[in-house]
Amino acid sequence: MSANENANAAAARLNRFKNKGKDTTEMRRRRIEVNVELRKAKKDDQMLKRRNVSTLPDDATSPLQENRSNQVSAHWTVEEIVKGVNSNNMELQLQATQAARKLLSREKQPPIDNIIRAGLIPKFVSFLGRADCSPIQFESAWALTNIASGTSEQTKAVVDGGAIPAFISLLASPHAHISEQAVWALGNIAGDGSTYRDLVIKFGAITPLLSLLAVPDLSSLASGYLRNVTWTLSNLCRNKNPAPPIEAIEQILPTLVRLLHHDDHEVLADTCWALSYLTDGSNDRIEVVVKTGLVPQLVKLLGCSELPIMTPSLRAIGNIVTGTDEQTQIVIDSGALSVFPSLLSHHKSNIQKEAAWTMSNITAGRQDQIQRVVDHGLVPYLIGILRKGDFKSQKEAVWAVTNYTSGGTTEQIVYLVQAGVVEPLLNLLSAKDSKTVLVILDAISNIFLTAEKINETEKLCLMIEECGGLDKIEALQSHENEQVYKASSTLIEKYFSAEDEEDQNVVPESTAASYTFQIQGNAPDTFNF
Repeated sequence: MSANENANAAAARLNRFKNKGKDTTEMRRRRIEVNVELRKAKKDDQMLKRRNVSTLPDDATSPLQENRSNQVSAHWTVEEIVKGVNSNNMELQLQATQAARKLLSREKQPPIDNIIRAGLIPKFVSFLGRADCSPIQFESAWALTNIASGTSEQTKAVVDGGAIPAFISLLASPHAHISEQAVWALGNIAGDGSTYRDLVIKFGAITPLLSLLAVPDLSSLASGYLRNVTWTLSNLCRNKNPAPPIEAIEQILPTLVRLLHHDDHEVLADTCWALSYLTDGSNDRIEVVVKTGLVPQLVKLLGCSELPIMTPSLRAIGNIVTGTDEQTQIVIDSGALSVFPSLLSHHKSNIQKEAAWTMSNITAGRQDQIQRVVDHGLVPYLIGILRKGDFKSQKEAVWAVTNYTSGGTTEQIVYLVQAGVVEPLLNLLSAKDSKTVLVILDAISNIFLTAEKINETEKLCLMIEECGGLDKIEALQSHENEQVYKASSTLIEKYFSAEDEEDQNVVPESTAASYTFQIQGNAPDTFNF
């Protein structure tokens, strides 16, 4: 989107808010559009694909001792591997497959394309079915997992070789390490994107995957095994356009709810990522998640100090409040707002940014929801971000404040001004981003509408002048963006022209005793009742 298109989109909001009340659905959807890049950029916080580069104890793979076969398979060329795999000798096939696995497990530049070009994938897939020789099942599963951890083209080669149904069959292997390798491979394939994710689902992976966790106590499972299954389930929830089939999500959710109460930090992090993907969509998608009753536990995890858990739980909570007022209310009723002082002042700017984005969707809600933001003392934290946050966080805080001014009561907007919002808001008018500038002008316009209602326009004008805001608004009249200079000119003409000042002289004193704004001598940016 160009700067002009951005500005036009924001101008459309400006006009809508000026003319009528606000449409919270549009406001919230707007926030989703604005933050698409925010969420896309952070996808890599959770790995899409993982390569198995671990080494095993000597006897883990097979009755063949690894140290003996090491001597045989340590320096095989791809040509030697092809020869071994195509021989009729089972032990030679196993050694060759193991040699391939070792090449593919190299830390640096594994020769994935050479293995694919050598035509080995169909052979490895056939070895997955060799229940009479579990070591070759394991070695071929590991090799294919690492090929599928590569590029989309490399993953495609594995899928085209018929690996998905073969791996799904292996989930039921009596050998835990083979079953786990199949889980991992399916996770890599599903993590490639929505097409392969849906193919894994279509081939029937969900039921056998979930059955691996169908034990009375999850703690009885090896932690690495549980982590792998959780990660693969999260990849089945991942990606949009299209989102996963709703029936699949409903099948997975009860297990995610259970995992959300586990104590392993990696399991919790990946479960929260899964929920952040599932809530990243339409209100009916959000509802499927919310109706499971998991929001209070998600809020509990939001308050933990572990960044790998806090990040995706904040994303999920932030997504939920892009939904309906009722969905937002469940988040509020679960106690989420009490966590936000620490989130809005977090040392990680990304947490601050996402927390401010979440606040912007709550302030896009009902007046009683705005009041809960006020009651939890969160307005000063938003103003703190406007003053000294990084620019991405400041942009989100600007939206939070503008949404607040669009839907807040007179009293709530008076409180916002009293808390000192005007000066830091005006200081951000020097931002290079036209869209942000327009959103700020929108907020200033909304505050003026409130000042007009209580006959305090002149005091607001004075406050803006005294903190240097008038100069900034005037400077915008020569802005390159048409929407910006029109919006700034409108504010100047309406509130700061000479005619307007004369009009002010004949305006009678306010009779609304509940709101007399008074400017403190040395603090021009605060109103007092």
